[in-house]
Amino acid sequence: MKILLLGEYSGVHSTLAEGLRYLGHTVTVASNGDFWKGYQCDINLSRKGRWSFLARVMAALPRMRGFDIVQVVNPMFMELKAERLFSIYNYLRKHNKKMVMSVVGDDYYYPFINRTLKPMRYSDFNSGAEERCTPFAEATFNDWVGTAKERLNRHIASDCDAIIAGAYEYWLPYSLSSDRDKHGRLLREKLYHVPFPFKMPEETHPAPSDKLRVFIGISKARSELKGTDIMLKAAKDVQAKYPDRMELTVAEGVPYSEYMHLMDNSDVMLDQLYSYGPGMNALLTLGKGMITFSGGEPEHYDIMGERDCRPIVNVLPNYESVHSQLEHLVLHPEKIGRIKAESRRYVERNHEYRKVAKQYEDIYNGLLATQLPRRF
Repeated sequence: MKILLLGEYSGVHSTLAEGLRYLGHTVTVASNGDFWKGYQCDINLSRKGRWSFLARVMAALPRMRGFDIVQVVNPMFMELKAERLFSIYNYLRKHNKKMVMSVVGDDYYYPFINRTLKPMRYSDFNSGAEERCTPFAEATFNDWVGTAKERLNRHIASDCDAIIAGAYEYWLPYSLSSDRDKHGRLLREKLYHVPFPFKMPEETHPAPSDKLRVFIGISKARSELKGTDIMLKAAKDVQAKYPDRMELTVAEGVPYSEYMHLMDNSDVMLDQLYSYGPGMNALLTLGKGMITFSGGEPEHYDIMGERDCRPIVNVLPNYESVHSQLEHLVLHPEKIGRIKAESRRYVERNHEYRKVAKQYEDIYNGLLATQLPRRF
């Protein structure tokens, strides 16, 4: 197959491209490298350069014709206003065989469904029946709902041949939406779940220690959103209670290389509170063989089809849950080795990039044969 992956989100498309190429396909990645992260691409769509960005996009469009599959990463797949992306998407639809929308980040359905229906016990937008009114939640809701971005998202969702969600949180809103596509089908009828693709990192082997080494990275702008404010308080209290058995490292405002060094010399990573499954950062620490406090709800494991390897320390979004789970690890060091081994095995089994690419390949083949494979 000849495949165009358009846009980037935390390396999902660049990593998927490697997996698809391993399977023998011709793959072109067109993206901005996800801003400062600098992921590899074949067509550079960053806003830097002498020409105006729109002119550069127009010049690149002829290179985006004649593909079997074009997959856009989320509805805002370029650094342009939503109003301009309508015509670009329609151009791609006209000059290629099949269009796919990958859902791996925020869009209209994510805040709208979570705030109105509240289908999850907790999310970025609700805690039980209560709305979470953090600055991020308010800004995201207002950015998508009732705007040109909403209209673009619903247009692409209606028009595309398949919607592929990378996590349970992103799959659920589309599965519950009453929107229909241009053929009259509910969106869930062309909805798939495929895990994030991930290349296994080297396993970390920090020097032996009598203490449980706990690491947390703090971003002030996102602390309330991710729940790291709660996690940090709980971790400090456990350390104060067991100063001879636990060591806490806090990384805030440090260079990336130092951040990675500190993380690699730790046993435990405190990631986030409000997710049902691991994001890319959690996959990194799991893949390195670290114990990871993040999203590990039953719904996540069920949609993955994972029955027996469930190593993520699933903390509820409250202080007591983090404190008790961390204290339990401090008091039971004999469990640490097993959880570390299972962490790495979980990523190998469920997110290894070539295995994930095969799942995408099956969906693409089904679309081109006009016979959709079985959905989750």
